[in-house]
Amino acid sequence: MKLYLLPILALLGAAPAPAPEAKWQRIFDGKSLAGWTPKITGRALGEDPLHMFIVQNGAIRVSHAHYTKFEGEFGHLFWKTPLKAYRIRFDYRLFGEPLPGIQVWQNSNSGLMFHAQAPATMRRDQDFPVSLEFQLLGVPRPTREPTGNVCTPGTSIEIQGKRDPRHCILSTSPLLPVGRWTKAEVEVLPNGQITHFIDGKPVLRYAAVELDPADKDAQPLIAAAGGNLQLRQGYIALQSEGHQIEFRNIELQRLD
Repeated sequence: MKLYLLPILALLGAAPAPAPEAKWQRIFDGKSLAGWTPKITGRALGEDPLHMFIVQNGAIRVSHAHYTKFEGEFGHLFWKTPLKAYRIRFDYRLFGEPLPGIQVWQNSNSGLMFHAQAPATMRRDQDFPVSLEFQLLGVPRPTREPTGNVCTPGTSIEIQGKRDPRHCILSTSPLLPVGRWTKAEVEVLPNGQITHFIDGKPVLRYAAVELDPADKDAQPLIAAAGGNLQLRQGYIALQSEGHQIEFRNIELQRLD
């Protein structure tokens, strides 16, 4: 009797076909702020009477057209859906001059907040959501720092397996000038590892995000979570921090 084992063995030994990669989804339509909600310090959720966030030439613009000076109006434009594991990518461009009245660190400074608390849970006078900040900087500014850094309002992270107490941690990105369109991306893996990319190159990696028990805005979130400090999901928000900036081609790829 002949045995025809080779085809069977070949089938048994064949590697499974890789799962198709999730598609990228545009979450800004280039024409409107549909799906996006502002939260500005001192104002109720959804209020933006001076049009800090507008759409112009296919980009979301942080506009100072109706502001004469900075008086503590930190702004955040939240996308509608919380996220857990994903990649988000976009182009950004800092431009123009900062508003009078800002502090030194606000020069040529903006960001993308992620793993952020729900905007409805922010205090009316709260400056920043409890979150991680993908910090976006440009030069010239008083301190010459790279872009693509991480800052931790109400949170903390681990770098190379050790909890790092610094509020802002610099990336390895080169210094980039104000006025330059730059490609930025954040990858949040299901295992909690996070990577920042600038112009397609990784510039910072970290993991193990936690809420900070010493932070007054994080404390009610910790209580609502039954004391659990682990932070593995949240909202994203585009930031207004006293310097004009534009965001375009905002795309999301879900990994969960």
